[in-house]
Amino acid sequence: MRKHYFNLVWILVIVIGITSCSNEENKTQNQVAARPTVPVMANEVQIGNQIWMTKNLNVSRYRNGDPIPQVQDPNQWGSLTTGAWCYYGNNTSVGMKYGKLYNWYAVHDPRGLAPIGWHIPSYLEWNVLGSYLGNLGGGKLKEMGTMHWEMPNTDASNITGFTGLPGGYRYGFGDFVNLGREGIWWSSTELVSVVWVKKLFYGDGDLNTLTEDKSYGFSVRCLRD
Repeated sequence: MRKHYFNLVWILVIVIGITSCSNEENKTQNQVAARPTVPVMANEVQIGNQIWMTKNLNVSRYRNGDPIPQVQDPNQWGSLTTGAWCYYGNNTSVGMKYGKLYNWYAVHDPRGLAPIGWHIPSYLEWNVLGSYLGNLGGGKLKEMGTMHWEMPNTDASNITGFTGLPGGYRYGFGDFVNLGREGIWWSSTELVSVVWVKKLFYGDGDLNTLTEDKSYGFSVRCLRD
């Protein structure tokens, strides 16, 4: 009788243990299934399999903490072979809306322009975005309306949430042009003495591809690692 009693106790212990482990395993599996593979924050957006920042970069230091010089003088800007940034028209209030304009040397600096966990997209990564968006891909990236873009802001829908803005750019000889008309972003890919860039334009809905000189000042939009 006592032996039979102990057998029953052991059976109950084993059943409870198995049930507990099973419940814990199911709980863990449910938690994993419910957890997004890549968390998307308020200042980023997932487009296809890529996660992009929703604002242009506006940092004044490299990833290691070293300062990036602000260069306002047009003659100095044109002669640079090291990293620098400026605001469009050297106007801080404009820069706070559109982010900083960086030369290629800041983008390419080994100390890292992008924050930790991010990088400057390559030409191929920009093309992945364009291929995913298909026809009128630029319009799907442009902020809607004419608060920042000039009319007609053709085909702008911003259905991606990318919120591309027309921050204009700076020539190598220092002049600023096309605020409200164009947004141009660096890639990290060189082509001999020039660099691939991507452009949104107020007069069409395309994601345009160009090559430009390293001395120009363009916007930067980062991609998650």
